[in-house]
Amino acid sequence: MSKLKLIRKRISSVKNTAKITKAMKMVAAARLRKAQAAIETLRPYAFRTRDIIAQLAARADFTDHPLLEQRTPKKVELLILTSDRGLCGAFNSNINRSAERYIRLNAQGHETIELDIVGRKGVEYFKRRDVSVNTVFKDILVDPNQEKASEIAEHAIRRFTEEGLDALYVVYNEFKSAMTQKVVVEQILPVVPAPLDEGTYLPEFIYEPGKREILDAVIPGHVTVQILRMLLESVASEMGARMSAMDSATKNAGELISKLTLQYNRARQASITRELIEIISGMEAL
Repeated sequence: MSKLKLIRKRISSVKNTAKITKAMKMVAAARLRKAQAAIETLRPYAFRTRDIIAQLAARADFTDHPLLEQRTPKKVELLILTSDRGLCGAFNSNINRSAERYIRLNAQGHETIELDIVGRKGVEYFKRRDVSVNTVFKDILVDPNQEKASEIAEHAIRRFTEEGLDALYVVYNEFKSAMTQKVVVEQILPVVPAPLDEGTYLPEFIYEPGKREILDAVIPGHVTVQILRMLLESVASEMGARMSAMDSATKNAGELISKLTLQYNRARQASITRELIEIISGMEAL
């Protein structure tokens, strides 16, 4: 009898868990639709801006703007975009391992590699490892917007122009679909010029009111837009990963309930059979 009670208790526990995972899947699906709409709206503008700035960088040099200066990457910073919460499959582990792999593979090429981290899961992972964490950005993922992206961009630009930073790379999940996310390591600073074939002619731009004034206006804005795009990519990827993980958890809970129900019925049948045998044996003894 005690075995039947244990099985009933476990079935009830798994059913409650399935209710939670199903609810979390529905919440993630709703947030995914919103995040997907935001990133699909921003992407065309961000990509076109990136192409234009890359063409500007190909026509200019660091004397025109400090953010165009291409240096030997000795002092490097990684901006790692993770999530504040778990239960989203391999979303955070893929990001953290990719960042750790980059550090390991480039330890000889860079003199120092420091980390800027967005998301508690990245902080929890790297605080137990021998790495240098420079800045932790908090309360970014609740509502990623241009103001928060500008805060990160201003920090990166100040580090690059005033504190001797040679390059900034962002490690994030690029959203492909609800089932697919791709880990990307993308350089933000210095601005990467457009690749040019040998002998390519570059027509000159006319800058009004002046080249430096234009570059001062558009390049920091470009950095902000790209960081905002990456934040939105990360949020959409997180929601997609969580929806998929909760869907799998709900299906696994259903399969486990079926197995436990079968086990319960067999144990109950065995208990009834044993009781009948005891009754029949007692009657025969009388």
